[in-house]
Amino acid sequence: MSNTNKMDFSPEYWDDFFKKGKLGWDIGYVSPPLKEYFDQLENKDLKILVPGAGSGWEVEYLYKNGFNNTYLLDFSQEAIKRFKKRFPGFPGKNIIREDFFKHNGKYDLIVEQTFFTSFHPSKREKYVNKIHELLNENGKLVGVFFNKIFGYDGPPFGGTKEEYKHLFSNKFIFRYIDDCYNSIKPRNGSELFILALKR
Repeated sequence: MSNTNKMDFSPEYWDDFFKKGKLGWDIGYVSPPLKEYFDQLENKDLKILVPGAGSGWEVEYLYKNGFNNTYLLDFSQEAIKRFKKRFPGFPGKNIIREDFFKHNGKYDLIVEQTFFTSFHPSKREKYVNKIHELLNENGKLVGVFFNKIFGYDGPPFGGTKEEYKHLFSNKFIFRYIDDCYNSIKPRNGSELFILALKR
């Protein structure tokens, strides 16, 4: 099994995470800032990817609201198994069990919810480059990011607004980057909402 020293977390690591229920960042429903953004979207034909979807609450919400081109990507068999059990009506063809960095596809919108925080900071530039690669021209990244430094080795790994601005600015144009005003109570003041357009 991988550990933080290797800066790499295997599918087995995350399978174990899900089996043991160590899901402190899983709030049990769609994140309120993302729900509000989704509710403003009018184009139901958007091709949407939720990478590292875990329990897939955002995937479920989007699909149930008519976004039928929503895809769940995760490399944890246990995460996908749990999602299928909870939402058996979701089409199997829209479930991708694969390493994010090996995935090939093109999307109009990529949704970030706790996936970024699972990577050691040394992999963040690689993450940004892959998101950029997977987006269509004029594609967007939307997500909730921690605006907090944790006092322990992750995951989750924290970060700051200034770090994200520096990290994404070469590949993306920020449409919005600011504190979430509608975070869940335990996360008030520690989350940023980001909407960024592919350069």
